[in-house]
Amino acid sequence: MLPLSRFWRWNLQPSLRSPRSPGFLWCPCRNVAVKAGGLKKKSIPARYLGQPSPYTHPHLIKHGEVTPGLTQTEYELRRQRLASLVEAQSARLRDSSTSTSTSSLPSDHTHVLVVLSHPTRYMTNDIPYPFHQNQDFLYLTGILEPDSALVLYGSGRPDNAILFVPRRDPARELWDGPRSGRDGAAALTGVDRVQSTEELGLFLRSLKGSTVWYDSSQPCHPRLHQAHVRPLLEGGAVVHSLRPLTHSLRAVKSPAEVALMKQAGHITAQAFKKTMAMSSGNIDEALLYAKFDFECRAHGANFLAYPPVVAGGNRANTLHYINNNQIVKDGEMVLLDGGCEYFGYVSDITRTWPVNGRFSPAQAELYEAVLEVQMVCLSLCTPGVSLDHIYTSMLSLLGRQLRRLGIIRADASETDLLKTARRLCPHHVGHYLGMDVHDTPELSRSQPLQPGMAITIEPGLYICEDDESCPKRYRGLGVRIEDDVVIQENGVPLVLSADTPKTLLDVERACNQKDS
Repeated sequence: MLPLSRFWRWNLQPSLRSPRSPGFLWCPCRNVAVKAGGLKKKSIPARYLGQPSPYTHPHLIKHGEVTPGLTQTEYELRRQRLASLVEAQSARLRDSSTSTSTSSLPSDHTHVLVVLSHPTRYMTNDIPYPFHQNQDFLYLTGILEPDSALVLYGSGRPDNAILFVPRRDPARELWDGPRSGRDGAAALTGVDRVQSTEELGLFLRSLKGSTVWYDSSQPCHPRLHQAHVRPLLEGGAVVHSLRPLTHSLRAVKSPAEVALMKQAGHITAQAFKKTMAMSSGNIDEALLYAKFDFECRAHGANFLAYPPVVAGGNRANTLHYINNNQIVKDGEMVLLDGGCEYFGYVSDITRTWPVNGRFSPAQAELYEAVLEVQMVCLSLCTPGVSLDHIYTSMLSLLGRQLRRLGIIRADASETDLLKTARRLCPHHVGHYLGMDVHDTPELSRSQPLQPGMAITIEPGLYICEDDESCPKRYRGLGVRIEDDVVIQENGVPLVLSADTPKTLLDVERACNQKDS
C-alpha cells in the first residue's frame, strides 16, 4: 500500500486551484485535477429517486450535491484519487517483479476496479431490514440503492467510470419504493455512463485479460458476485484487493466530511443532555435507550449508528452489554455508549453518570481518575503519534491512578501497574471513525496519525462487584468516557463531541436540568 503521508492532503477549497490550470480543483500530491463545474450538468428528474435529491429535498441537498454536503466534484475526485493509487501500486508491483526477474505487466496494462453495493437483507420472509449501503461503494458514488455496482477501468490509470443500477420496474417499485433508474443516477452523481445492473457481467467479460482490483474473499453482494464477477475471476485474471487502497482514502477526511461528523457529534451531544435530564433513580434502561434514540432522530440523525450500550450498575462492566432491559437503581450509575449516523457519517460517544443526579464519593473518585487519563490522552492526539502509542500511555496513566486510589499497592512495580491496568481496562484506547463506527479496519493502529484522521479516545475502568482484589467501595462500578476527535495540522485536536457534558460539575448539572 502507498504510504498515507504521500496522499492525505486534499481539499476542495478555491485555494487549491492551480495557477497553471485556472478553474481546476487540484490535488497536488497525486497530480490529479478535476475541473470545477466540468461534470456535465443533467437536470434532476422531477420525481423521487429513492434517496434525497435537490428536487425532492431542497431543504437538505443543494444542486450539484450527490448527498447532503458532498458534491459531485468531491465524489469524482475520490474516484480519481483511487485510480491514482492503483496506478502507483501497480508501478511498485511492476518494479518489484522486474527486480526479481519475474514477468511483469506493461505500464499501459488495463486495470478494472469493481465495487459492489450491498443487497437488501431480510429479517424474515418478505420483511426487509432497513437498508444500509456498503460504505466503500457509498464513498465512491453517493448512491444509496441496493443491487448496484461501480466499475473503474483504463489502461495504466483506471479513471473511466461506469455505474450500474437496477432497471426501473413499476411492479417492484410498487412494493419496494422508487428507483433512481439510469437517468436519475446519471443526473444525481454526474457519472456519464450508467447502465442497468443486468449488463454488468457482459461489460466485465469485454475486459477479459485485465488486472482486477476486487475483494472476493467475502463478497458484499453474493448474488452479483456469483452472477457477474466470478466468471471474470475464473478466467485467470490477476486479482488484487482493493479495500486497503479505498480505506487509505477514507481514513483522511475532507473538510466537507469533517463538517458532517461535527453535526453527528452535535446531535449526539444534545441527545446525551436530554437523556441525562430525564434520568432518575429506579429507571428502566429501556426508557433511557428510547429517549436517546428519539432525541438523536428529533435533532436530525438518520438513525443510531449501532445498538447502544445502556448499562446500569455492575452491568457497565460487561463491555458489549446491549440487552438494555433492567432497572438502574437509585444511587447507581449508568454507562451509555451511543452514537448516530448523519448522512453517511457517524458519532461514537460514551458518558457515565449517576441516575439520581449526584455522584457518591467513590463514584466521583473513580470517574475523576478516568477523566484525568482521558484528558491527557486527548492532548496526545497530534500528527505523527499512533493510536498504539496513546494506548501505551493510557495504560501507564491508568496504573498511576489505580495506585493513587489504593486499588494497587503503593510499592507495586511498573510491570504490576500495567498488568492491573490491562485487567481493569481490557480494551484499546480507541479506533478510527468515519463512515463506520470501527472505520477502515484495514488500517493498523500502529501507523502515525495524519491531519484529517478521525479517531475515538475512550479509556475506562471496570471493577466487577465480585472483584475482591479491589477495595469494596469501588466494586460494581464501571466508568468509560469516550470522545470523537479529528487530528489537525496545528496539533490541537478537534473534539467533535465537545458539547457533551463531561466534568463532574457539568454532568451533575445536566442530570438536574429540567427536561423540556
